[in-house]
Amino acid sequence: MKKFNSLKFFFSCFFLFIGMGLYAQQITVTGIVLDGDTKEGAPFANVVVKGTQTGVSTDINGKFELTTNNEKLPFTLVVSYTGFVDEEVEVTENNQNISVSLKTDAVIIGEGVVVSASRQPERILESPVSVERMDTRMIKNTPSASFYDAIENLKGVQMNTNSLTFKSVNTRGFATFANVRFVQLIDGMDNAAPGLNFPAGNLVGISELDVQNVELVPGAASALYGPNAFNGILFMNSKDPYLQQGLTAMVRTGLTVQDDIVINEDPSTLRDGTNGFGEFAIRFAEAFGAEEKLGIKLNFSYLKGTDWYANDYSDMDQNGINAGNRGVGSSSYDGVNIY
Repeated sequence: MKKFNSLKFFFSCFFLFIGMGLYAQQITVTGIVLDGDTKEGAPFANVVVKGTQTGVSTDINGKFELTTNNEKLPFTLVVSYTGFVDEEVEVTENNQNISVSLKTDAVIIGEGVVVSASRQPERILESPVSVERMDTRMIKNTPSASFYDAIENLKGVQMNTNSLTFKSVNTRGFATFANVRFVQLIDGMDNAAPGLNFPAGNLVGISELDVQNVELVPGAASALYGPNAFNGILFMNSKDPYLQQGLTAMVRTGLTVQDDIVINEDPSTLRDGTNGFGEFAIRFAEAFGAEEKLGIKLNFSYLKGTDWYANDYSDMDQNGINAGNRGVGSSSYDGVNIY
């Protein structure tokens, strides 16, 4: 009887370890994703194991390599790319190489999916309230200086421009420099400036490289988002580090133009009012571990520019009348613009 139990225990452990080894087998899939019209590689397309968060993005040439330890053969890959119909490919063996040719998707107005109106995914046409939306394609193609500037082009939006980096979004009127009536959320987190109680534009916001989509509810949303959301609410959603992986960078440059200016009241400092503008941003995202349960995302951006120089150095007398450039020492000295 003891001998029988020992053999039973031995074979049970043997088959258990074999089963664990088969389950933990590493599976690698390589391939390329192509634009069905141009036959060129589709850069940064998403390749995801169906029903999971395991996936990768294609490189600049449309190629990819996906490795997983927690899937059993066969399984299905879902290939998605903005502006194209999703394709599903079945993986039946290890080290399988696949080629996917994507078909152009017909863009139907109102088919976009939003989550801001009811806190659950739904089509814009089915939304109980009016929602304005910008997806990654609109953000990429906007002629504005940044995605945040492009929000002004949405229906019912007014923008208070205070500087290059401080722009206040407003809807439904009642605009102020510090618009406490308007709420901004980044991935569900309130973007109000600490200690000021109002959103300072995108000054402490999100990098354009990391923006997935933008949703704006121009009407009151107090029932879902609190009593201060009665003048409108803006959602800026970032990219998922499990789905949009890899290294991306952006460089942008330009000019701000102004009439000739005088610095510090000195006529000898007359200079051209053309000022440089430059912006640099970089994003890195990666998922780690056998089951890719740990994901990190790093963003860095740097912006430098000059809005304009205030060059009115006239004084005002006691009656508020322009008294000319009397300068320091004058009894009515009250310089309008002083640095």
